[in-house]
Amino acid sequence: MSRFRLFSTAGKGLRRAAAGTAVQTKPQLSPLQLALSLEQPSHAWSKEQLREIYHTPLLELVHSAQLQHRRWHDPSKVQLCTLMNIKSGGCTEDCKYCAQSSRYSTGVKAEKLVSLDSVLQEAEEAKKNGSTRFCLGAAWRDMQGRKSGLKKISEMVTRVNEMGMETCVTLGMVNEDQAKQLKDAGLTAYNHNIDTSREHYPKVITSRTYDDRLDTIKNVQNAGIKACTGGILGLGETEEDHVSFLYTLSNMTPHPESLPINRLVAINGTPMAEELKKSDAKKLGFDEILRTVATARLVMPQAIIRLAAGRYTMKETEQFLCFLAGCNAIFTGKKMLTTLCNGWDEDKAMLSKWGLEPMQSFDYDAQKRPAAGEV
Repeated sequence: MSRFRLFSTAGKGLRRAAAGTAVQTKPQLSPLQLALSLEQPSHAWSKEQLREIYHTPLLELVHSAQLQHRRWHDPSKVQLCTLMNIKSGGCTEDCKYCAQSSRYSTGVKAEKLVSLDSVLQEAEEAKKNGSTRFCLGAAWRDMQGRKSGLKKISEMVTRVNEMGMETCVTLGMVNEDQAKQLKDAGLTAYNHNIDTSREHYPKVITSRTYDDRLDTIKNVQNAGIKACTGGILGLGETEEDHVSFLYTLSNMTPHPESLPINRLVAINGTPMAEELKKSDAKKLGFDEILRTVATARLVMPQAIIRLAAGRYTMKETEQFLCFLAGCNAIFTGKKMLTTLCNGWDEDKAMLSKWGLEPMQSFDYDAQKRPAAGEV
């Protein structure tokens, strides 16, 4: 596997004294150079540092992110994940983008939890098509008073794990005891997105706070479950919100194990869809997605960065650029909860064209770590 060495004037920390003696000086590393030089991930990034990285000239930013990616990961491997909606609609939250909220008329009906057999059938199909992580999503605000539901989902997790697949669930807010029950069932990861920046969040959601989300993430991490947390781009936020979003994630200890990047699919009947129709609405540019992905790769080098909902709206060349910037996972299969998803056959053909192959289950801990001085 090819290796690259970073050449930088920042590494030339010697100057000549009058007597001709070499004197060591402290090189001033830029935030980008600092990210590429670290032997262990930092959890103390400032917004100023992240802002400078994010606004690096785009070609240099993507190139640097690819160097970072090759330091920490096998660039030929991609994690294929499939998401199943196991309990649709009826959520009491007021997330402005969500078709499953009971507050909006989107045509999504509230349904009961699906059966274990249907989950195993879908998981088997996903496995046959190369997916190694199977994710279960339920439209609930939290798991309070859902002991029976949590028990059934725990059984689903155990049975899917027995198939040799990783498991991930997203069930809304969970406390420490509920997280421990999921850990005991063998859960690999828990998805709970922060969605956007702390500053922009109240413009999107009011029924739970930003800190509520952070508490759930900490609860699952404390239980020994890997945190899958990212957000949605295209909620009317600014580039400064992207910086703040990355600030929250990059200062978590530990960093998210997996970091989904969703591109908003505006759904008729949701308030967000109506807001984005306004002439003065902030429209998301693809370059902003690319900058977010690349910056995330640089400052959270161990994370699996996943293109999630809305990927089907991207051209193949745009997806290629995201992979070049450090993405190494996708959702693939039938649907993304209530939105469309790229299919297995389409994705396998695309990845084969690029010379990529599926990452094996539980293979993330085997990803390479950098040797001293190498990128």
